[in-house]
Amino acid sequence: MRLLLLLIPLLAVLATVSGQDDYCFGKDSDRTQTRQFSSKTAYQIVKGTNIDKQYQVPGCEPKKMWIFHRHGTRLSKASDIKKSTRLEELRDAIVKNYRVLRQKPDENPLCSEDLIAIQMWKWNSSITPDMEEHLTSQGYDDLRGTAKLYQRYYPSVLPKPFNDTYYQFRHTDTQRTTESFKAFAEGLFGANNGAHPVDIPDRDLFLRPYDYCTAFKEVNYKGEGSEYYKYKQSALWNNTMADISRRLGFLYTLEEEDIKLMFDMCRYEQAWQVDRTSVWCGAFLPEEVTVFEYAEDLKYYYGSGYGSEESSRLNCRVAQDLLTHLNNPVSPHVVAYFGHSTGLQTLLTALGINKDDIALRADNYNSLTNRRWKSSIIDPFAANFVAVKYECPAALEKEKVVFFLNQDAVQLDWCNVGLCNWADVQEKYKHIADANCDEYYCRSGSQTLIVQSLTLVLAAIVYLMH
Repeated sequence: MRLLLLLIPLLAVLATVSGQDDYCFGKDSDRTQTRQFSSKTAYQIVKGTNIDKQYQVPGCEPKKMWIFHRHGTRLSKASDIKKSTRLEELRDAIVKNYRVLRQKPDENPLCSEDLIAIQMWKWNSSITPDMEEHLTSQGYDDLRGTAKLYQRYYPSVLPKPFNDTYYQFRHTDTQRTTESFKAFAEGLFGANNGAHPVDIPDRDLFLRPYDYCTAFKEVNYKGEGSEYYKYKQSALWNNTMADISRRLGFLYTLEEEDIKLMFDMCRYEQAWQVDRTSVWCGAFLPEEVTVFEYAEDLKYYYGSGYGSEESSRLNCRVAQDLLTHLNNPVSPHVVAYFGHSTGLQTLLTALGINKDDIALRADNYNSLTNRRWKSSIIDPFAANFVAVKYECPAALEKEKVVFFLNQDAVQLDWCNVGLCNWADVQEKYKHIADANCDEYYCRSGSQTLIVQSLTLVLAAIVYLMH
């Protein structure tokens, strides 16, 4: 009896220690996995924090600025909004698994905080399908905030008030980029500022070239045979799907579509309200989020990154505009474009930024944990690529440039800790500056068009000969 009394406290301690090993999102104060939500990552979570040390260039004065800004946080697509009822079904099934069927797993179960949070979750019924992909209030704050930040560091380059000779703005024909432009302008000039963008052409080859390049659209970046497809057939992926299902109390592996639905809601809700957390994030262990992130990185790497030859040429016009604008001493002194994820990623690819020495593949997940191509860091909501041109009268090289990606100076091996000589920039990107973008941006597509045209001409000649 005395032995039993001695063992009871020991068993209690062991039980406590064992319980502490199980992950609990609700108790995790760091939640580092929220930095790994790929293109649905909240800007405020991953933006750079060293710009205050990087923007000053001794002996130099900033003169010009060029900006490509992805839109801020947006709502999900209509198809996903319509699936909110399915999320409610999954919520109820998870709670039933734990409360009624007693199917709590022995390893890595949901903690009580996460289970209760999921049980209490309700879809925001004010979000309706007709609002698909609209900019959220957080998205508006994202853009207003980046404008204020860059103006704080570069007041001489970003002066008030708006002047349509000094500033040039342009956005695509979508609600989310239109509102992002308005938010950015408000951040610079305040409300009722009179800022206006240039007209949007019917065929926007400048900001949406991917809509008009057949060869780009035909790239197999996630279909059968692609690295993305292979990865999702791997043991790592399948085991992850099974582990998530087991953690939620299911005795079978859920459909991948259901798991994706929960993960997407986790990502969206986190981005919609950065000062709060999504209860659905509690369904996933941090290491499982890392598996998801790599899948997204593979998709983007081959869809609009270095895995596709088309991607490096697609944004010829925008990259050329960057070089032309910074080389021109006259107005506009500030150019800002508001576009989309594909536009930003293909621009970075054209400029050779965040390129890995080893290509991302389905079979090298474990060896590329420190890869440069991480869509979560490169392309979160409100991602922005900014080039600042400096004049340095006393220096040997009198013109220099710093490139910023999400408020962090870009490190290029041919520049000095983020500071690039303008002459080196011109030489490095001479092939873009000299290119005929009508042919260069979609070369294989242009070749296809030429072949089709020649075929039609030959057919006409044969017809006339008869």
